[in-house]
Amino acid sequence: MSLRQRLESVSAESALRPQVAPDAGASKAYQSLKMRIHQLLLSRIDLEAMENLAPERLREELRLMVERLLAEENVVVNTNERRDLVRDIQYEMLGLGPIEPLLADPTVSDILINGSQQIYVERHGKIELTNITFSDDAHLMKIIDKIVSRVGRRVDESSPMVDARLPDGSRVNAIIPPLALDGPVVSIRRFAAIPLTIEKLIEFKALTPGMAELLAGLVRAKVNILISGGTGSGKTTLLNILSHNIPEDERIVTIEDAAELQLQQPHVVRLETRPPNIEGKGEVTQRSLVRNALRMRPDRIILGETRGAEAFDVLQAMNTGHEGSMTTVHANTPRDALGRMENMIGMSGANLPPKVARAQIASAIGVIVQASRLADGKRKLMSIQEITGMEGDMITMQEIFTFRQQGISEAGVVQGQFAATGVRPHFADRLRSFGIRLPEDMFDPTRRFE
Repeated sequence: MSLRQRLESVSAESALRPQVAPDAGASKAYQSLKMRIHQLLLSRIDLEAMENLAPERLREELRLMVERLLAEENVVVNTNERRDLVRDIQYEMLGLGPIEPLLADPTVSDILINGSQQIYVERHGKIELTNITFSDDAHLMKIIDKIVSRVGRRVDESSPMVDARLPDGSRVNAIIPPLALDGPVVSIRRFAAIPLTIEKLIEFKALTPGMAELLAGLVRAKVNILISGGTGSGKTTLLNILSHNIPEDERIVTIEDAAELQLQQPHVVRLETRPPNIEGKGEVTQRSLVRNALRMRPDRIILGETRGAEAFDVLQAMNTGHEGSMTTVHANTPRDALGRMENMIGMSGANLPPKVARAQIASAIGVIVQASRLADGKRKLMSIQEITGMEGDMITMQEIFTFRQQGISEAGVVQGQFAATGVRPHFADRLRSFGIRLPEDMFDPTRRFE
C-alpha cells in the first residue's frame, strides 16, 4: 500500500476517537479538534517527499507537523491532550488506529473486535473487555480494508469473509454485514515478536523436558507428525517450535491459508492460498498447492492446517517419500483426529472403502500430539500417541506420554501431572537408526512431573 493510501485511509467523517476514553477525554471539542488537525495535515503533507522516509522518521515528521498546526491554529491543549492527539493521528495514518496499543502489548494473545464499540483481548488465557473503541462501523471497515489490501485481498458485500495476516505474521479473520448482524467482526490471533521456544514451553509447564526431547528426536528422525487440538490450543505455535529441529540442509515447503509459520531454516519455500476474485475465478486451494509442492522437490511438506480435501494429498505425500512432514487438525482427542482425517479423505472425492482409507492414515502418520487449552487458560500437551498399525478395520494406537488432570485449586488453577505410560514405542528403533539415543528412564511410569 502506498503512503498516499495509508495517509488517506481514514475519511473526514470518521473522527479520530481517543484510544482510551478516560485518558484522552472523550469530549466533543477534542473530537472536533482532531478532525480539523487531521484534515489540515492531509492537505499540507508532501506525500512525494515523505514517500521514502523510514517509519520512525515519518512518525517524527508527523509529530512535528501536528505540533506546528496546533501552534498555527492557536489551539490551547494540555500536555496529555497534546500527547494523545499526536499519538492518535500517528496510529491512524501509519498503523491500525485504536488497536495499535493492543498490537504493541506483548501480553495480548488475541484481539476480538465485535463491532466498533466492543473490543475484547485475551491475556494469559483469559478474555477481558477493553475500554478501547472505534468511532463507528465505517471507521472499523476502513481499518479492515487497510489490513486485507496489504495482502492483496478484499472484503465487501459480495465477499463478506476474509482471512489475512499482519506484517508480523499475526492471523486475521474478518466477517462483515450482512453476515455479521451487529457490525464488522475481526479476530486477530497475535504472533509473538520473539517466537516461543521449547524451553519456554517447558518453563510454562506445557510439557516435560522428556517429552520435548522425544518430540525433537521424532522430527530429526523424519517421523510424520499430526498435531491435534481445539481452537486456541497452541497447535500452530507447537508446529513452529517443532520445525526448528529440521536440519538446515533440507528443502521445506510450507502451505497455508494465511502465512503465519516462522521457520528459521535457510531453504524454505512458502506458499499461500488465494481466494476467488470478484468474478468468482482465480481461486487457488490448499489441495492445488499440495499437488504443486510435490513437483518442487521438497524434503518435507508442512501444511499449516488440514481442513478439507487436501488431506488425501497430504497423506499421499507422507506415504511417497516426503517423510518428516507435519500438519495440524482441529480435534478434541487423537482418536477424533483420525476420524476427521478419514472424513476429509471422503471430501476429496476419492471413493475409498473405510478400511482402505484408515490403512492409508495408519501408514502415513507416525505420531499424534494432542494439545489442549485447559479451564485456567493454560495450554498443555495432553497426550503423545504412536500409531502402531491396523487391527481388523481399526487403527491401533498406544499412548506414550499423558497429562492426568487431578482437579482445580481454589485459585482456579488446573492441577495434574505428566507421566509416561510405561509403553516403549516402536519408533525407538527408528530414532536409534538416526543416531538419537533416548534416556533409559524416559518411559518410566513411576516418574511424575507437575
